[in-house]
Amino acid sequence: MTDSTPLDGVDLVLADLDGVVYRGPDAIPFAVDSLNTAAETIRVGYLTNNASRTAASVAEHLTGLGLSVKAEDVVTSPQAAMRVLKELVPAGSTILVVGGDGLTDELEKAGFGVTRSALDKPAAVIQGFAPDVGWVHLAEAAFALNVSLEVQIPWVATNTDWTIPQARGTAPGNGTLVSAVHTAVGRLPVVAGKPEVPMFELASERFSAEHPLVIGDRLDTDILGANRAGFASVHVLTGIDQPKQLLAAAEDQRPTFIVEDLRQLHEPYPATIETKRGESVVITVGDCVLVRTAETIVVEQQGSAINRLRAGTATIWNSGYTIYALRVPPELYS
Repeated sequence: MTDSTPLDGVDLVLADLDGVVYRGPDAIPFAVDSLNTAAETIRVGYLTNNASRTAASVAEHLTGLGLSVKAEDVVTSPQAAMRVLKELVPAGSTILVVGGDGLTDELEKAGFGVTRSALDKPAAVIQGFAPDVGWVHLAEAAFALNVSLEVQIPWVATNTDWTIPQARGTAPGNGTLVSAVHTAVGRLPVVAGKPEVPMFELASERFSAEHPLVIGDRLDTDILGANRAGFASVHVLTGIDQPKQLLAAAEDQRPTFIVEDLRQLHEPYPATIETKRGESVVITVGDCVLVRTAETIVVEQQGSAINRLRAGTATIWNSGYTIYALRVPPELYS
């Protein structure tokens, strides 16, 4: 009997973009070929918290990288925000926008009016990332949200990612901009994108999926959101969160699978085998063997780096200890 692959039994793949498919303008090695292969037998959709672009422009970018993508294959945080906004304000309301074309395009499609000024007495504020968002835009949001202490208008954020991967490194994300407004107005927005459930519900409904698989590079958005929605997940090590973050992951941020790159979507995924040896617990994953005795973890058989990480996460997550109480060998994360 062979081990199954992460794609077995899946009827929809939902791939994050930044850190999974591309970094900056360039495709991540092996991502395009691996997703194209998956798309031969499984529906593939794409999730992005980045609100600065339209679904059509994202699809064009992905197609340029070698994927076959239509606008309807892309689920954006502005689309999820429309789902939320429709429950908070009347149809056709005027909405103050902090963000770019990705937001205004979806607002207009949904029949809302768009303004950039609090003087227009908007029914709500919607905020998403755009690289040209500055103080003047954040100030207008604060003016609108502070206009009345008795009647507070809704505030919807597409997402609150603290960081966004770029070709030159990691940059501040929408969460930092939302935090600036929060500091000024003293309250928090309703969030529509990952890790909140509306975005995942929208995706599963659009593609009529029963067994989706989310692929992401961030534990606090992609994996947490998948877990909240009840979806299986793959964490890929080509983006933000790396072995140290995985080993220390909170219970609600632990992925179903861990891969080095997307080629491993198509490879047998080794089972985690736990046995007892006296007072010790032995964890075997593929060619790696770890032994935990009380608070001490020892690498008995090195194996591959990815299997050491898989075994390390299983050992720590199932130990009943917090990671800070354990002696963790550096081979698991270095």
